[in-house]
Amino acid sequence: MSSAANVAVVGAGISGAVCASLLAARGVAVTVFDSGRGAGGRMAQRREVMEDGTQLRFDHGAPYFTVTNDEVARVVSGWETRGLVAEWKATFACFDQATGKFTDFEKEGSTKKYVGVPAMNSICKSLCLEDGVAAKFGVTVGKMDWLQERSSWSLASLDGKDLGYFDYVVATDKNVASPRFSGLTGRPPPLDLSLFPRLSVMVQDIPARPCFALMVAFSEPLAMVPVHGFSFNNSDSLSWAFCDSSKPGRASAPPNRQSWVLHSTTEYASKVIDNMGPRKPSADALAKVAEELLREFQATGLSIPQPIFMKAHRWGAAFPAIAIGGDDKCVWDESTKLAICGDFCASSSVEGAVLSAMKGASKILGCLNYPSGL
Repeated sequence: MSSAANVAVVGAGISGAVCASLLAARGVAVTVFDSGRGAGGRMAQRREVMEDGTQLRFDHGAPYFTVTNDEVARVVSGWETRGLVAEWKATFACFDQATGKFTDFEKEGSTKKYVGVPAMNSICKSLCLEDGVAAKFGVTVGKMDWLQERSSWSLASLDGKDLGYFDYVVATDKNVASPRFSGLTGRPPPLDLSLFPRLSVMVQDIPARPCFALMVAFSEPLAMVPVHGFSFNNSDSLSWAFCDSSKPGRASAPPNRQSWVLHSTTEYASKVIDNMGPRKPSADALAKVAEELLREFQATGLSIPQPIFMKAHRWGAAFPAIAIGGDDKCVWDESTKLAICGDFCASSSVEGAVLSAMKGASKILGCLNYPSGL
């Protein structure tokens, strides 16, 4: 393997972090670029400070994950050994908004649920700190140019700064070639698909399901809720609710305070976004969403009190509606040494994102004549 091989990874969500870690472990120099303040993507944790100075934390994107694939299970087992993840031994159920009753109580232990410790983003943060990985946050990649004569990529930031040359690029942000990028930034997407006709059909505009997350904290436990997580049937606006503070490694002060995360239905979110447009919503618009979702939560008849904290967050395009990677679980263009990985390539789950990252890393290691078994 060429020791000079260097790879740019665009996006520090779980897919980017896993791919970077696997490549760096084999001696490849990896630079991760992410527009956010830190690693995590949809596995980000939101930290909020109340007026009295108390800190609240919410896993407002991915509440937990499960594993069915043997390759992913081996990776997750390594994380468990390192203390990056733990099993969340919670009972889940379904709540019918029409009848006001809980049904389908899941038997404890029927599916092992994993959470990052002390936050979902702990996994991504730790992987981005490993030897051989240089993570650059607050950097939005604005241009990705394939230089045929050099057989390498040139990357530039949204504000025009040169980010360097790279032998390989791993793109884990599904907006790198999407008109959605223009809707958010007013600039053309970084990857000019007119130069990659084979890819254009696949990655131009991957449909996604929007969602609003409601983060709420209560001064007392919800006495009439017998489970730590439940999905909704027959709700106009809510799809599920999870008690975030019941997860392992989440210390709460005072100890009886409860933090919950609720996610809206796709239909509700689509309707709201159609009205407000693709740009970042205003604080007033989010406050209105928070009120509406809380009202629906209180309409359950489960004696939901007024929260001591409440805030909504918009996930505009975080949840892919399709998977484009086929049997490869990633999109690989050997002629330009470009891998596209993410849940949108495999399945809309944390496990899908991890599997896609593993497949993308294998493609690059194979090109470098390195055994690709991970």
